Amino acid sequence: EHARHRITVNVVCPGPTDTALFASMGGDNPRLREGLTKAIPFRRLGTAQDVANAVAFFASDEASFITGQTLSVSGGLTMV
Repeated sequence: EHARHRITVNVVCPGPTDTALFASMGGDNPRLREGLTKAIPFRRLGTAQDVANAVAFFASDEASFITGQTLSVSGGLTMV
């Protein structure tokens, strides 16, 4: 319904992201971090910049014909 106004609607779904919030929820536990990192195909936690890059792409002219999509920024975690 927003396309007629050239408004795109997309979703960015971050996976485990190395932030202060993540640390405060137990992400600073070495065993948890190691287990999560091993489960992620890229073998690292995401960064705020990883998520920001996805948002910036959806907001860019390059994504002007993309709408109704969900982009997982999880290093492949949601694929396994």
